Amino acid sequence: MARLARLTLPGYPHHVIQRGNNRQPIFASVQDRQTLLGLLEENAKKFNVDVHAYVLMDNHFHLLVTPHTAEGLPQMMQAVGRRYVRYFNDRQQRSGTLWEGRYRSVPLQAERYLLPCMVYIDLNPVRAGLVAHASDYPWSSCGHYLGLGLRRDKLLTAHALVWEMGNTPFAREAAYAQLVQMGIPLAQQAALTDAVLHGWLLGEPEFVANVQNLTQRRVSKSSAGRPPAAGKKRN
Repeated sequence: MARLARLTLPGYPHHVIQRGNNRQPIFASVQDRQTLLGLLEENAKKFNVDVHAYVLMDNHFHLLVTPHTAEGLPQMMQAVGRRYVRYFNDRQQRSGTLWEGRYRSVPLQAERYLLPCMVYIDLNPVRAGLVAHASDYPWSSCGHYLGLGLRRDKLLTAHALVWEMGNTPFAREAAYAQLVQMGIPLAQQAALTDAVLHGWLLGEPEFVANVQNLTQRRVSKSSAGRPPAAGKKRN
């Protein structure tokens, strides 16, 4: 089966994952992680992409972003990917590919999945057994949203739904801390994973149907084939 083209929708949040080739490490030092974050910050601003959440694991990273143009996300990821590979190969005296092919991404229905996706991202190190608590991991957006010490992150732009969690920074931090503590159901975790790996739009049926009307690209498992032309119905 041919691989689906990536679907990028300006103004919608997207869950993004980029893996190392053969799941090999993509970081060898603290400087490597700082370099990638710096490249993300630089190019998110350049290409008008809001970064809401992230986590840097040993052999992959996740982002939750909202691009404001159709080309912003692919342009940002291409620029970051190319520059980081050159940097990493030079430091490690290696050559060749670092990434496992192209990055994967999928748009999400913000009202239903934005906050769960943030929690999913921030709990990645806990699921991997790297830390006992998400707030203990230094290479994620969790500390920023929990208001921990000096971990205010210039890379991040809070989504409007985060602002709606409370009228004060303390209230928002407490509300997000509760979400992280509660975690997300296994079914929702599986849905977030499956969607980003396969490129299926994630949202309620009406949301999926409305987006399908905007594109010829199949957006869900149940929308096989091209949508019918206006005035025609499938048999």
